[in-house]
Amino acid sequence: MTIPSFRIALLAALLPASAFAAAVQDDEVDPAKIDVRDAIACRLDAPTYNGFAMAVAGDDALAAKFGWKPVKSGNFMLKEYDLPAPIVVAGSYSTRRIAFTSSGILAILDEPDPAVVARKEKIENAMGPEGLVDAMVATGKVTRAQAESQIKFRKFLGERVISDVTDPADGDHFRARTRIALNVSNVTSHPGKTLYGCSYKMEMLDKDGNPL
Repeated sequence: MTIPSFRIALLAALLPASAFAAAVQDDEVDPAKIDVRDAIACRLDAPTYNGFAMAVAGDDALAAKFGWKPVKSGNFMLKEYDLPAPIVVAGSYSTRRIAFTSSGILAILDEPDPAVVARKEKIENAMGPEGLVDAMVATGKVTRAQAESQIKFRKFLGERVISDVTDPADGDHFRARTRIALNVSNVTSHPGKTLYGCSYKMEMLDKDGNPL
């Protein structure tokens, strides 16, 4: 994959040398040679992942070359594909279904309890139901058992940060922050499934470190 010359010129103008070098790194990696399992397991750097993700549905049409079949998703935030053969991720989970989000890639696992996957990855739930249960019990209208039984969907959303790097200040130059995190979650659109994958986020900061 080749980065358009106008994009390179823009990056060179905005970024200090270190950030510019990282941002164009994907020009040296062939997206067609990326193993999707590496992307899911956070084994890529952010520029390489971004190049891969753009090539999947972009002009390179890698999804078709890989034999991935688009799947109509019940969640507008997920771009899903069915793989021609299963992959193994998260240790021992086999799946043929993956999905791209706005900032990362996920494997859709046949595991109804995300906590089982998260426990192995040392990821905690940031959206546990305990607070809601406590509030319901505090009203005196229901017991704890009754409150817990009324929560039909138990949301799980957790992450383990792999890397969070911000370029050092360099005068009046803009700079970049790159954050890579392993994620485990569930969503109501995919009952009985666990979403497991990686987010690769790059954001531009002004000279004072504020997001643009």
